[in-house]
Amino acid sequence: MTEKFRKLVESNIQLLPIPEIETHFVFERDGFAALVERRQNDFGKIGTAGLLHDKGVAPLIWRNEAPIFVAKGFEQPATPEQVQQLRAFQNDLTAALTSTMSV
Repeated sequence: MTEKFRKLVESNIQLLPIPEIETHFVFERDGFAALVERRQNDFGKIGTAGLLHDKGVAPLIWRNEAPIFVAKGFEQPATPEQVQQLRAFQNDLTAALTSTMSV
């Protein structure tokens, strides 16, 4: 578990303190966030990352080949840079939380 936290810190991914959400952790970097299932002694399934906004997390969808962040009552076109940052965040989060220490 310590190795996973080290990798999160190295990737500049932070755990957001949201006590209202008891079943998941919320991880964030550069305005993007993802929910991760809470397990007794580990992390569970990693949700789809999206743009963090005042009403929650807006996942990226593609509409007519155009990337858009969409959530209930929220829509925002995504720039190519945001698409790249989102993908990098999702990849880094997955790499950190699914890593195991080699012996």
